[in-house]
Amino acid sequence: MFALTPRLTLRPGWFEDAPALAQAIGHETVVNRLARAPWPYTPEDAETFLSLPRGATEPRFVIVERSGDHRLIGGIGLHRADNGDHELGYWLTPDAWGRGYATEAGRAVIDIARHALPLTRLTAYHHADNAASGAVLRKLGFVETCRSQRWSLARGGMVESVDFALDLDAEAARTDAAMPIAA
Repeated sequence: MFALTPRLTLRPGWFEDAPALAQAIGHETVVNRLARAPWPYTPEDAETFLSLPRGATEPRFVIVERSGDHRLIGGIGLHRADNGDHELGYWLTPDAWGRGYATEAGRAVIDIARHALPLTRLTAYHHADNAASGAVLRKLGFVETCRSQRWSLARGGMVESVDFALDLDAEAARTDAAMPIAA
């Protein structure tokens, strides 16, 4: 599955992406904001991640800028959480922060969840010390549901987190047009 946004290509990560993935995510400031990424993040970690199986309702994409050198700048996807919910996760390399890319990519993945899978509810969370991620989730229509403690592999412990949910059926009623996607 692929998705095009005005500025981005969302596509599956390929084994050949491992060096670019390791370079893009390999910043302590990025990895510390994630739950399951180790620090330091190595090319071998990227290879392992790219080889992970995924279910039919778990699209996982690398985010590629469509301008300039078409570089890999992040990752986004859905995965099935332990409680059965489908959880949205994303990250961007630091020099891509503040440009609206996470919101743009998030809208595409939400459209995929709603129209191609289809799912009726998504969850997400961010570490409480990452307010920028909370702003992205709110722009995407997620509503805060509670606070919790979540494990962070890179930090080696529990981290205060803010949990969110998005009712896709309610959001669909407010959306006029779906984003084109390709499978």
